[in-house]
Amino acid sequence: MAELPNVRLNLANTAENVVVVRAVLSGIAQGAGIGSEDLGDIRTAVTEACNNVVLHAYGGERGPMDVAIELGADSMQVAVRDRGVGIGAHAGEAGPDRGIGLHVIRTLARRVEIDEPPGRGTRVWMDLPARGLTPMQPRLAAGPEADLAGAGPGLEAALSVAPVTLARAVVPRLTYTLAARAHFSTDRLADVQMLCDALAAHAGRALCEQRLSLGVSVRPRDLELRIAPLRSGQAHGLLDSSDLDGLGAMIERLADRHEVLAAQSHETLAVGVLDRRRS
Repeated sequence: MAELPNVRLNLANTAENVVVVRAVLSGIAQGAGIGSEDLGDIRTAVTEACNNVVLHAYGGERGPMDVAIELGADSMQVAVRDRGVGIGAHAGEAGPDRGIGLHVIRTLARRVEIDEPPGRGTRVWMDLPARGLTPMQPRLAAGPEADLAGAGPGLEAALSVAPVTLARAVVPRLTYTLAARAHFSTDRLADVQMLCDALAAHAGRALCEQRLSLGVSVRPRDLELRIAPLRSGQAHGLLDSSDLDGLGAMIERLADRHEVLAAQSHETLAVGVLDRRRS
């Protein structure tokens, strides 16, 4: 089991968020050099597992969907977990939404395990071929990630990535997908992508751990990003950079608001982007 993954993604169990999971997988493939054929099979299997959480885990209600991804030798190990009834309760049932999905997963994966971890819910774990992939270090620690300092009920997605170099491929894809959902214009989507490229590229030197955590809050034409865990005093250093290609200059040019939030042991940089076009 992938107890110490490279990527951890926390979302609600909506059909829209299955698209977000697929975008994150594409970013991982780009950053880790996974071929298109293997990526297609990986995305299909993980999509089936996520769809079962959407359809069956909470009886039509909203609930959490957690995805953990470990990059190993010629293998991507993915665990999809819910905290409701879950896929396990339907594993033996026939029907278009149940048996077919598990059949697809078992066909594409080298190994599949379905279990009930401590606490309520079900976890589907898949060992999926990824030829040429090599293990990536470091990995995420067990347990909860860094507090994103004040992230409230509008939080749409929480992502943690290690090593930080992998975040440079994953963060822009995740954020672009959520900005498109927020009905950003084409020009503003390009701005979001440039800003996220800069965040992922420059934040690494200010992090107090060898991982990056990102929270994304979404409202119509309004996106807020929270990046942690930054060493105390380092967030202002990033913002004050006089380099024309530095993060401070990019935020000044492309963002509508920013704020440094202090937690007990680190800082969080919050950056907001609006699309002010008229309806």
